[in-house]
Amino acid sequence: MNRQSSFDAAFARLEAAVTSGRVPGGVLGLVSQDGSRITRAVGHAQLEPDPRPMTEDTWFDLASVSKVVFTTERILAHARNGRIDLDAPLVALIPDLRQYHADTAWERQLTVRQCLGHQTGLPPVFPIYTYGRDPDQLRAFVLQHEWPRGPAAYSCINFILLGIGLERLEGCRIRDMEPGFGFAFSSHVNITAASEHCHWRGRVMVGEVHDENCFALQGAGNAGLFGNVSSVLDYAYQLLEMDGAGNSHTRLLRTEIGPTRGHGWELPHPDWSGSRYCSDQTIGHTGFTGTGLWVDFAAGHAWTLLTNRVHPSRFTPSDILQLRQAVAAALYGKD
Repeated sequence: MNRQSSFDAAFARLEAAVTSGRVPGGVLGLVSQDGSRITRAVGHAQLEPDPRPMTEDTWFDLASVSKVVFTTERILAHARNGRIDLDAPLVALIPDLRQYHADTAWERQLTVRQCLGHQTGLPPVFPIYTYGRDPDQLRAFVLQHEWPRGPAAYSCINFILLGIGLERLEGCRIRDMEPGFGFAFSSHVNITAASEHCHWRGRVMVGEVHDENCFALQGAGNAGLFGNVSSVLDYAYQLLEMDGAGNSHTRLLRTEIGPTRGHGWELPHPDWSGSRYCSDQTIGHTGFTGTGLWVDFAAGHAWTLLTNRVHPSRFTPSDILQLRQAVAAALYGKD
């Protein structure tokens, strides 16, 4: 099966998900190491209150894909420049972390690398936004809260802490940093896919970050970027080019920190979103809103599947994992 045929088969999986009502719409994109790419859109960027068609120019709330295309990249850039020691405790960046329990707080021993690889034991989820609406107060809460310690798990708190560390290092808020994508598209609602009708905020989110904690913090390291298929594939192509030139950065991204995690990125493991057909030199990351990016360095290609699967509600069954796996399998010529 050639590349176009594989793409057509993968896109058919997305079309079927849209036709069945599992997702309102989506865009699929594939880029190869030679720079060639294929993109295609289907369905609706918005259903409520007024329908809008999905196009290849539609921008999406990338959600947790922000963790790798922005926060991880920025942390590792500072590490290359000697401004961050990945194995140093977070307190090297955030000296006031649990400052009132400096001798006993376990959180003060956490390292930057542990946060990148989700090996800290911090809780998987926590509703920080329910503790207030002032972003400075919420940052203070994150830093002084006594967090329960559990087994290593994927946790947005890891990247919220990394984001605060970046803010301290660079002397500005996350949203004032140059991301290479975009942090808000509320002034461009006509080109942005709608996400959820948020009961907390009382409206359909279009061009505003879906993640409640990131919204309340007015920018955080765990979410917040917007991108379209072109900008996401541009980033993926840069990684493919680096790897082709033998750049150590891409090797670091896929260097294992935990059983399923590299530096920021997820690594192939049974039943993961990138399917069982990718090479062991693949990295990937998904976003809660229905987005995802995977880069297979051995195969020399990358793909992104961007959907608005939480529109109008996260509680509508979307079978998003199965869709991601089916699309990936088809791209490799498998059913």
